[in-house]
Amino acid sequence: MATEGQSEYESVLCVKPEVNVYRIPPRASNRAIRAADWKLDSPDWTGRMRLTARGKVAYVKLEDKISGELFAQAPVTEFPGIAVETVSDSSRYFVLRIQDDSGRSAFIGIGFGDRCDAFDLNVALQDHFKWVKQESEFSKQAQAPDSTPKLDLGFKEGQTITLNIGQSKKKDRTRPQSSGGLGLLPPPPGGKLAPPPSSRSTNHAVQPSAGGSDTATLLDLDCSNSNSAPPSNTSSTTTPSADLWSDFDPVSPK
Repeated sequence: MATEGQSEYESVLCVKPEVNVYRIPPRASNRAIRAADWKLDSPDWTGRMRLTARGKVAYVKLEDKISGELFAQAPVTEFPGIAVETVSDSSRYFVLRIQDDSGRSAFIGIGFGDRCDAFDLNVALQDHFKWVKQESEFSKQAQAPDSTPKLDLGFKEGQTITLNIGQSKKKDRTRPQSSGGLGLLPPPPGGKLAPPPSSRSTNHAVQPSAGGSDTATLLDLDCSNSNSAPPSNTSSTTTPSADLWSDFDPVSPK
């Protein structure tokens, strides 16, 4: 029977092409671990590091660069924890608790030549266990019954609802008066427009005769506007002096 976690899919979280392994002295006290106490100039083994995850457990695996053969691995169930510890004097070195298949464990030191490689390992472990924490919270919420009262928003039998939709009132808008010079003139007070001047009077202007009176001018205008036929010419024309004295006999001289 397979143990828990062995039948789950294994995912790769981080890969670093080169890591150094050091033998570290046993801890004499509870003081902080210092990488300066190791033989940093002569590492005991150099290879490749792969960080994988199977379920909730992460594994720091030390493998051969060429063949990929497993040199040692450290199961990590929590971070920070005893499986992966940082040192006090450098951010590029860690202490691993490695385990074999029989369950025996030992502590070794690992180090990276580049500080960014150590930072990537640290971040990958933090992200993995953050996901583990969220998954455990989700599973607890799914298993725990919901004891909060549910709000019933359904309509009861015979219940109605009334909606008052306000209608906007139309505002009387006054027509703006034009301030330009093209506006129409207002109509006359009586509401009637004056007729246009007669075309005949404008076309037939009569010049008054010299020495004539106003009465003669009016008579001439009246004659020009009359529709009657012109008077016929008579053969005999009497002078005003003959008409005045025609009824008196000439006085004979005595």
